[in-house]
Amino acid sequence: MKEMKIDIAVIGGGPAGMAAALEARRQGAGKVMIIERDIEPGGILQQCIHDGFGLHRFKKRLSGTDYAQRFIDEVEASDIEVLLDTMVLEITRDKVIYACNNRDGMMKIRCGAVILAMGCRERTASQVLLYGYRPAGVMTAGSVQRYINMEGYLPGKEAVILGSGDIGLIMARRMTLEHIKVKGVYEVMQDPGGLTRNIVQCLDDYGIPLHLATTVTWIHGKERLEGVTVAKVDEHRKVIPGTEEFISCDLLVLAVGLIPENELSVKAGIEMDPRTRGPVLDNHFMTSVPGIFAAGNVAVVFDLVDYVSESGEIAARGAAAYLNGTLDTEAEAVETVPGENVNFIVPQRVRAGSREETTLFMRVKKPEKSVRLTCENGGETLVSKKLKTVAPPEMVACTVTPGHDAPLVVDVKEA
Repeated sequence: MKEMKIDIAVIGGGPAGMAAALEARRQGAGKVMIIERDIEPGGILQQCIHDGFGLHRFKKRLSGTDYAQRFIDEVEASDIEVLLDTMVLEITRDKVIYACNNRDGMMKIRCGAVILAMGCRERTASQVLLYGYRPAGVMTAGSVQRYINMEGYLPGKEAVILGSGDIGLIMARRMTLEHIKVKGVYEVMQDPGGLTRNIVQCLDDYGIPLHLATTVTWIHGKERLEGVTVAKVDEHRKVIPGTEEFISCDLLVLAVGLIPENELSVKAGIEMDPRTRGPVLDNHFMTSVPGIFAAGNVAVVFDLVDYVSESGEIAARGAAAYLNGTLDTEAEAVETVPGENVNFIVPQRVRAGSREETTLFMRVKKPEKSVRLTCENGGETLVSKKLKTVAPPEMVACTVTPGHDAPLVVDVKEA
């Protein structure tokens, strides 16, 4: 078994991982390594040929590939070691990584610190209780995106999209441009799951109908998909009898949510948050295991890649501080508390005594207009700002500097 020793290992070469590795080098970390299971860096951005990336970070509308390439160029110009086509099998609590590839075989990598940046994956048909056979033609939106944008295949001629997640909305437009007839987007919830801009630009602009409180109840076809039955649902997501409708199609695209890739995290014994399905993090994005940090969609599913890269840099600064001994891992942590109309907050904890600027990322529970976001800390109001609109698909971020060793309570109330 090949053995190595490095300062900081970053697992994942997507936008979070590359941003983390570059920031770790800027912070003075010596030997930094990115471990990526794909044959090239960039992560999911390699198949995102649409624009809208980098508006916050670069003040430009970049495609996903352009956004990724900026980081790839920086990594290639640095001395960061990149292991491609390499699968991480296990991470131990004492920061030992076991990985393998065709070139080096099995590897044992001892690390000073580890940054988890494995991203997320899509929920599949088996996770949304679709009834019927399992014919060809039922795919996740990401799979359809890769087939069309990278492999050059058209997976169908008539499509139905289940779920209004952003990838599904974007693929509704993309399939239309490739002359695949998109018959509609069906969302079981009362409100859309994707960003408003994607609903406007990808559905409204192309005349594609969005059906809320409606779901697919049956898949027809044994060898190849022949169609689906859709039906209206009530406020409890129960099918309303008599509302069933058959729609012929040969492609069912699933855009029913994303799940952080945390199998390695769970195996390492890291404390997980059931709301985000990612690790519980402190204000340095360190997990419950000292020296192991998390960033990007493995921590929480972000809406903007700009936030993904920012989280990677936060984790890298924490990892560098851990290496040089300036990060107090023994300090007690106070909670960040989701208050009125707040579903979750990341990070979930702030180290007591920390007077550092901390960015809080959160999602609301329900859409509202004209609201005020406040953050209270030990009786002091750290933030109070008015927001025109908030909605669950759109991440809200605010920056605070705690002044008291007390919980940080965030509320989003009617202004």
